[in-house]
Amino acid sequence: MKMNRRTVLGGIGAAAAASALPFLPAMAADRSIRHFWWGNPERDKRTFAVIDVFQKNHPEIEVSGETIGWGDYWTKMATQTAGRNMADLVQMDYRFLFEYVRRGALKSLDDHIGKGLDLSNFDKGPLSGGMVDGKLYALNIGSNSQVIPYNTRIFEEAGIDADVINWTRDDFAGVCEKITSHSGGAIKGSDDLSLFIENCEAWIRQNGRNFYDEEGNVQATAEDVAGFWQFWTDLREAGVVRGKDKTLILDAPMAESGLITGESAMVLYWSNQLVGLQSLTKDKVGAAMIPHKPGGAFGQFIKPSMFMALTRDAKDVDGAVAYMNDWINEPETTAILGLERGIPANANVRAALAPNFSEVERESVDYFNAIQDKVGALPLPAPKGAGEVRDAYMRIGSDVVLGNMTSQDAAAIFIEDAQSIVDRAR
Repeated sequence: MKMNRRTVLGGIGAAAAASALPFLPAMAADRSIRHFWWGNPERDKRTFAVIDVFQKNHPEIEVSGETIGWGDYWTKMATQTAGRNMADLVQMDYRFLFEYVRRGALKSLDDHIGKGLDLSNFDKGPLSGGMVDGKLYALNIGSNSQVIPYNTRIFEEAGIDADVINWTRDDFAGVCEKITSHSGGAIKGSDDLSLFIENCEAWIRQNGRNFYDEEGNVQATAEDVAGFWQFWTDLREAGVVRGKDKTLILDAPMAESGLITGESAMVLYWSNQLVGLQSLTKDKVGAAMIPHKPGGAFGQFIKPSMFMALTRDAKDVDGAVAYMNDWINEPETTAILGLERGIPANANVRAALAPNFSEVERESVDYFNAIQDKVGALPLPAPKGAGEVRDAYMRIGSDVVLGNMTSQDAAAIFIEDAQSIVDRAR
């Protein structure tokens, strides 16, 4: 008996389906492509539904969907790249785009524009974000920015009326204290966000620097990182953020965040992830900016939430390009995707989606519109070795959380290690 995706899901359950899941259509296809992405339950459900639609319209092409969490995605990607067994199409992050292009792991899309890949209604800004050395290597499948999602019910019950678009670092600390106090300590103000390098980068930008300069050297200072880690150390010592036992579960699934378990009122994600978060809780999720430094520069920026890229190992390039084109132009496909991966860069798609936005999708767009004049320029892509720098940040920052090192000592070690990593990776 032939098996299709629904048969497989029914037999092994949705959790097990988060590894590689082949699609076996009722009629045997004579062509095949693989799509690999980092996901969550909501994203996986939508992506598999899109694959169903594509196979309905292209029965001659078999599509295999492979999904895994962010924490393991890049390790598996590196293994597949080294083994020359990459999926035909991969989800790519802006942080690692230049690195994978310069490894020779991705193929340029230029020759396919107007020849299977229709970009006539694509915004120029988001399109430029996928270019390396003047060539297009990655297709933006949504734009977004950093966000602090919060539980609106908990805020209301604690009497919080902060302006969460314009609030400051001190305002944030005060909200954490008020929520914790109001709940008698049962609910903390926030998860401990000290081990998110993306949060630290926003802090550094508020201090007037990017993490990396134009040459790919570490521009952040030990004082920048120490100040950030000390801010969170103070909140931990005050008992107003979630405990270190949960903080040290690095890259935990979305369902384990304090916002979803009810242990805290705030977390840190990207704005496209609001849809996934809302699907996991009955309480309404609000959207706040990362707190600002009074008189400082803007820390946040608008970036491609993620790209789709064609890999060096793709065999059926025409089939892969047809699949990619459907993601940005096919109405049935774009309706399924909605805003889960970010704000679409195709003006026609945005107009078509707007009348049917869910409440959380409208919240995402409203947030996106509200921050437009409160964000800085998109930084240059991080240099080769950025993934290892991120690992070092979490490892050394964990010692601060555990109380094994002071913020100052740990920051000095981290900055030195980070520069050594990028030097070695050149």
